[in-house]
Amino acid sequence: MTFTARLTTSARLLTAALGLTLTAGLSMATAGTASAQTGEGEQVMLKGSTTASYYWDDASGRNGDTGLPASGKPMQKGLAASPSWPLLTEGYVLYKGRKAPFFVGDRGPGIPSNRGVMLDLDAKTFAQLTGGTFNADTLGVDGNGGKGHIKVTYVITKWGKGVGTKNHPKPFATGAWAKKDRNPAEPVTVAPAAPSATEILAAVLRTAAL
Repeated sequence: MTFTARLTTSARLLTAALGLTLTAGLSMATAGTASAQTGEGEQVMLKGSTTASYYWDDASGRNGDTGLPASGKPMQKGLAASPSWPLLTEGYVLYKGRKAPFFVGDRGPGIPSNRGVMLDLDAKTFAQLTGGTFNADTLGVDGNGGKGHIKVTYVITKWGKGVGTKNHPKPFATGAWAKKDRNPAEPVTVAPAAPSATEILAAVLRTAAL
């Protein structure tokens, strides 16, 4: 093969490699978005969806709060209430491309959980997810269009060690929050990682050099 022919072939292969790299990059970006939205690609204990409300229970007596959270942890951003998961369970929620970590530090919602509202996020996290701001005077969320309930995807990454159901949430009235669960949900299988764009480019260039 002449030098010119070899150069032309290499150029074509390089162009193809760049095309594959761009395609792979776009695919990875799409996969990354999917992963961020569904929890795929990582080891998780549980994944599902529910309606979430919000609260801020700082024991001040404002807004009808009932005292410090059940876990003994002070009210803070990331502290959520669950009607059935063990206290100190950890995870995160996803809402319209936004992700926020939480840990179960309290019990609730009460009666709303009978209607499918199975997670009470702290007001600061709720504000972050909905594009609003936390109002320290009212303990509510302003500037989010009046949203008080949102549909979220929840991902549990670590179960708490105490009593409570280690599976999809159950209404507070069932008493699941007080029962020791010895049969937790099986962890979700880790999805295989896709090859990186750099790895694809390196493989094509190695082929071109042959």
